[in-house]
Amino acid sequence: MNAIYLVLDMQNDLINPAAGVPLSPLAQQARSRDIVARTADAIGAARGAGIAIGFVRVGFSSDYHECPKDSPIFSGAPAAGLFRLGARGAELHPDLGARDTDVHVIKHRVSPFYATTLMAQIRAMRIERIYCSGVSTQAVVQATVRDAHDRDFDVVLLEDCCAAHSAEEHANSIQSLSRFCRVVNSRDDVFGATA
Repeated sequence: MNAIYLVLDMQNDLINPAAGVPLSPLAQQARSRDIVARTADAIGAARGAGIAIGFVRVGFSSDYHECPKDSPIFSGAPAAGLFRLGARGAELHPDLGARDTDVHVIKHRVSPFYATTLMAQIRAMRIERIYCSGVSTQAVVQATVRDAHDRDFDVVLLEDCCAAHSAEEHANSIQSLSRFCRVVNSRDDVFGATA
């Protein structure tokens, strides 16, 4: 079975702020759960098993014309300078080891499937199973699992490589998502059998 591991929104603005910038609750949760190191290990395991890797991140042009002005999630991005393409904050965390040959998707909304090239890329690869993880559990992870489920993919969520704005939000999201996917721990041999 052809598979891909989608790493969701693991970008500097969310989990690796510039020096001197206080950690947000999400970044604090990501750090306390050690999800950067766990995700890097999972990426290595997936690569070793011959599974494609994809990176999804939020990004807006310098004038933010794609940014929804009335969105509770995104409307503050222009004033804060968040998710600006070409800036450090919009780049992937450097410890993840992204390669140019990986699948790369820039999105302007929560779901990586909405108005992006993701479906075209993974359909061309004949992907049937999607492994995923990232930040935040209650936003992009929820959207990805639900969208992928409804598009008839077999979905596997790496729970220990996800974080939300609080431990409670993470736990609630995982409980809800367990109806739509298989929830696993990245330390198990999750990539060993893709058939």
